[in-house]
Amino acid sequence: MGESRTELLAWLNDLLQTRYTKIEQAGTGAAYCQIFDSIYGDVPVSKVKFEAKLEYEYVGNYKILQNVFKKHKVDKIVPVDRLIKCKLQDNLEFMQWVKKFWEQNYPGGEYDALSRRKGLGSAPSVGTNRSSTTSNAGSGRVSSAGKKATKTPATRSVSRGGRASVLDNHSASMIIELNKQIAELKLTVDGLEKERDFYFGKLREIEIDVQDNMEQIDATCAKLETNPEEHEAFPILQGIQTILYSTEDGFEQPPEDEEGKALEEEYDDETF
Repeated sequence: MGESRTELLAWLNDLLQTRYTKIEQAGTGAAYCQIFDSIYGDVPVSKVKFEAKLEYEYVGNYKILQNVFKKHKVDKIVPVDRLIKCKLQDNLEFMQWVKKFWEQNYPGGEYDALSRRKGLGSAPSVGTNRSSTTSNAGSGRVSSAGKKATKTPATRSVSRGGRASVLDNHSASMIIELNKQIAELKLTVDGLEKERDFYFGKLREIEIDVQDNMEQIDATCAKLETNPEEHEAFPILQGIQTILYSTEDGFEQPPEDEEGKALEEEYDDETF
């Protein structure tokens, strides 16, 4: 089984110095192009549309990616028509393959993603910490006069406002930081819930398919007056059911309520 959405997002944002919150956002093709640039170092990154919003721009990014594959003889078909729809499953599967390929071919060392794309790709934006660091580094040397001018207002502020002003500023900074952490946690929870629902839906589809096949076997054997358990597919289907319905020791099935029934009906009607 490939890596989870959360693991892939963490790897992607660390490598490219971005702030992607969903795997689907990679469907624009820009992230895939730069991942392969980190491997080969010869992708024409300046031609990649990092803030692409239109489908033809997505397609342009994938043309660049396909040319890279052709040049380096990467034996993989890029499902452009599916990826540009920015759906979770298609991009999750492709990103899992990309991550595996990267692990096998990355040359090692540091990859300066921001420098390669010349600071582009603000949406999804670059992480706050990395941005501030880059901004400080890009400002160059500061003259001694500039430093004095910066320090003077701060000194006056402390002397006039006293400790109360310092505490207020500190509290405000803490509130901003905590709100930021809450927002990030909400995004993580939202992503995990979507991932959970997605795989639950897959298991539900398997369960229904197995049940349908079991019913067909019963009907066929009833006509032929044979034992369903002697059918060649019966042990396989029964084994799948055993896996689906198995629980850990000590697990107690919660009482089914109206909310649970409604949730099950929702999954029955939904197509994944």
